[in-house]
Amino acid sequence: MSELRDKTVQKDSMRFRRNIERIGEIMGYELSKSLQFNPHTIETPLGKSETVLHKKDIVLCSILRAGVPLHNGLLNYFDAAENAFISAYRQHKHNPESFEIVVEYLACPSLDGKTLILADPMLATGQSMVATYEALKPFGTPKEIHLASVIGAQQGVDYVSKAFGPEVKLWIAAIDDTLNDRGYIIPGLGDAGDLAFGNKLQQ
Repeated sequence: MSELRDKTVQKDSMRFRRNIERIGEIMGYELSKSLQFNPHTIETPLGKSETVLHKKDIVLCSILRAGVPLHNGLLNYFDAAENAFISAYRQHKHNPESFEIVVEYLACPSLDGKTLILADPMLATGQSMVATYEALKPFGTPKEIHLASVIGAQQGVDYVSKAFGPEVKLWIAAIDDTLNDRGYIIPGLGDAGDLAFGNKLQQ
């Protein structure tokens, strides 16, 4: 986490992506403890081994483009998961201090009766996470929902907690106190998408 925040280390975009991926791996391990596991028998070349495996019913959805490294880290642990991707971004219509969340691209398998993990590294206002789930609703009703973020503002944590309710679990590596007047987390780490993949083209 200290490397993710350090503006000097951030100059190495490959290391920045890998650090988010590493947090995703740690988060995946912790999240896995809350999942349902069933007994399973493995056939070895010399006999049988009894173990437990979680049900292969996970759909991992990340918000493009910043969510890709976190998605990959989670996918390293939930390698049998189905995958969904959605583009959700802030559109500043009139001034930089007000915005709405715009969803333009979505690819998703059926969610009925499955475990949905929504991954977005930055939980600022929480509006992107809620807008993403609203866009996913036509694909079915999950049996459970997990939210995964690297850094969040307390305001965003409160917003998604109210929007999703107590039955939805939030997994987050760090919570900062405030947002600035443009809705960015303070002290945060900056724009995760730009740091991971380069500056966006401005239209």
